[in-house]
Amino acid sequence: MVRSVITVLVLCFMTQFVNAAQNKISGIRVSPDSSKTRIVFDMNGAPEFTYFTLKKPLRVVIDFKNTSDSFKLSTVKNSGSLVRKLRYSTPKRATSARVVVELNRSAEPTLFAMPPEQPYGHRLVLDLADNLKDGKPDPSTTANSLSSANTSSSKQRVILDESSSTRDRDIIVAIDAGHGGQDPGSIGPSGTFEKHITLSIAKRLQAMVDAEPGMRAIMTRSGDYYLSPNKRPEIARKKKADLLISIHADAFTQPEPRGGSVWVLSMRRADTELGRWMERTERHSELLGGAAEVISDKSSERYLAETILGLSMDHSMATSHDLGNKVIEELKAVTSLHKRKPQAASLAVLTSPDIPSILVEVGFISNPQEEKNLNWSKYRERLAKAMFNAAKRYFRQVPPDGTLWAAEKAKNRTHKVRSGESLSLLAQRYNVRVSRIKEANNLNTDVVRIGQVLTIPST
Repeated sequence: MVRSVITVLVLCFMTQFVNAAQNKISGIRVSPDSSKTRIVFDMNGAPEFTYFTLKKPLRVVIDFKNTSDSFKLSTVKNSGSLVRKLRYSTPKRATSARVVVELNRSAEPTLFAMPPEQPYGHRLVLDLADNLKDGKPDPSTTANSLSSANTSSSKQRVILDESSSTRDRDIIVAIDAGHGGQDPGSIGPSGTFEKHITLSIAKRLQAMVDAEPGMRAIMTRSGDYYLSPNKRPEIARKKKADLLISIHADAFTQPEPRGGSVWVLSMRRADTELGRWMERTERHSELLGGAAEVISDKSSERYLAETILGLSMDHSMATSHDLGNKVIEELKAVTSLHKRKPQAASLAVLTSPDIPSILVEVGFISNPQEEKNLNWSKYRERLAKAMFNAAKRYFRQVPPDGTLWAAEKAKNRTHKVRSGESLSLLAQRYNVRVSRIKEANNLNTDVVRIGQVLTIPST
């Protein structure tokens, strides 16, 4: 009885501590004038924030780190014409708050934090410089789509909201830790379970992805429980993943084999999966979206679905091979390679036709030395880093449409190297880090040559 009371008291104390540690928005004030609109967020503590802007429709998106979203935005008074409304959107982390400021016309945002000063506490200030011509909105920058949406049907408004929500999304990486629960996977000579190794590496990879702006990780399993191989790609699809990485450790009857490898779906299994999808007519709507509802001819629906599915599978398999090669390039700096090219196999976890998928064997747990390596925390960190670097390199080159990375790439500039110029000089000129220029151009050295055309990433 005493132990139960103590446990309850401890839990109450921890809850109060967490709530106290989380920042809060205590008020919002909107003050429009002829040249700008100022929005002030009153905060309980010093705000930690990042922001970005989006078009179609025009928005300023603010991410408040470790902040509650309990404040009711519907209570905010706004007498100006620039700000259409304030709303919450899905934050990158559950403990954070994402506030979206929707605009009726183009405006240049400036954000800065202010310390407490009587009678105010901590504040975040958003100044929106209004783009006006002769005191009137510039027709070229007015969000006509928004005004038309106000007079359209509710169904049209839903479509607008759905399309806009896909334009500010992160690249989603599904991470699959092999085996789990009653399925331990392979067991090493010293008794190491594959399921524990894969989950440990998966969690490290998850942390790296979540720490990268513009990327977000989802886990098919986050604990020691069983999940069928067929269920894993289904989870990735429901979460709208852009990539699935399945992590495993190899094994053999003899202790000698060693090294990592990467596997992709075989063409034979791909053809089988295409047939299975086509036989399940309820899957057609997943491929065609709303178009399936207006196609009366079932044969036409099947033809369109088959065409789209084939294109999706071709793209996914090509992406998987490209990414697989990048993972191998990164892995060879960490471990020996059992296979130096992506291998094709009939594996259930790789069968999603619309999500590029790879399976990474991080080594042979049946090899005593590799089992020892896999039990070393820093080694697992390096393996996770290799997979993360490969995924990051790939998506920097071909970011999915509608993501922040795609928007950043569209804004990138180019520069032709002239005599006497260096990376450090260009970094200073364009106000970007040398590491970002190297990353944008896949450079492994600081040396550049005259005439070389470099992509200069946005600041």
